[in-house]
Amino acid sequence: MTDLVLAPLELRLETDGLYDAAHAIGLLAAHSVPGAELTDVTAGTHSRLVDVAAADEPSRVLRLDLRLEPSGVDVVATASPGLAPSPDDRDRVERLVRRWLDLDADSSGVLAALGDDPVLGPLVRARPGIRITGSPDGWEAAVTTVLGQQVSLAAARTFAGRLVAALGTDVAGTGLRRFPRADVVAALPVDELRAAVGVTGARGRTLHAVAEAVAGGLVIAPDRDVAAVRASLLALPGIGPWTVDYLSVRALGDRDAYPAGDLVLRRALGGVTTKQAEVASAPWAPWRAYALFHLWSHALPTVP
Repeated sequence: MTDLVLAPLELRLETDGLYDAAHAIGLLAAHSVPGAELTDVTAGTHSRLVDVAAADEPSRVLRLDLRLEPSGVDVVATASPGLAPSPDDRDRVERLVRRWLDLDADSSGVLAALGDDPVLGPLVRARPGIRITGSPDGWEAAVTTVLGQQVSLAAARTFAGRLVAALGTDVAGTGLRRFPRADVVAALPVDELRAAVGVTGARGRTLHAVAEAVAGGLVIAPDRDVAAVRASLLALPGIGPWTVDYLSVRALGDRDAYPAGDLVLRRALGGVTTKQAEVASAPWAPWRAYALFHLWSHALPTVP
C-alpha cells in the first residue's frame, strides 16, 4: 500500500491596497533560518513548513511555497505523503498567510497618518506599500528573537540554523526540516542546548526558559491578550523590554508596538537614546510599528 499523496493546494491572495513585495521578500531573506526556510530574493519566493492544526488537534504540517508580487501572493501548500485531506486547509492557510504578511493592512490609513510627518513622511511616500512582515509561528519568533539579542541578523540565523540541525525533524516529501517544538527544546538540559547552538550560558538559560513556558501552555499569537503574554515573557530570565516589544510587533500583531531601544532604529533616527526614540514616536501612534518598519528599511541589505 502506498502513502496517500494529496494534490497541492493553490491559492491567490490579493492585497488590500499597495504592497511592497520587494521589502517583504527582503525581510524574509534577512531572517530566513537555514534548513527550515528557503528564500530567493530575485525570484520573490519563500518556502517553509507551517502547522495549520488547531490547538486541540494533532500536528498538521504543510510546506508553503510563496511567490510575492506587488499585486498579491501566490501560495502553493503541499502536504507530506500519508497526510489525510482536510476541508479546513484552504481557509487556515489563507488566514495564516494574510496575517503573517499583513495583506489586509490599512495602507491608506498609514499613509494618511504618517505621510506628512517631517521624519517619516519622505520614507512613507517613497514606499507606501511597506507592511508588517511578521511570523507564522510565535514560538519560532520567540526563539529567533532571543538568539538575536545583541548580535547581528547573520549571527542569529547561524544560531537558529544550528538549533534546527540539532533538534529539528525532517518532514517527508517537503525537503525541509521542521523547527524543533518547544517541548523538545525544554526536555534538553541547558548545557546540552547551549553547546548545540553555540550560545552563552545566559542565552542558553533564556532559550530554555522560553521553551519551558511555551511547552507549559504560553501561546504567543495575535489572538491572545497582548498584555498578558508580555507579562509572562517579562517574567522569564533574560527577557527585557526590547524582546517583548519586538515580539509584540512580529508575533502578537500589535500595530502600535515599538522597541525604542532597538539599535538599528536609534541609528536611523540619528543616533538617539532610547528615551529620545520613545519621545520621537509619540506623533506616530497608533501606527508606530509601521513607522518602525519604514525606519528599518534602510538597514536591510537584501531590500532593493
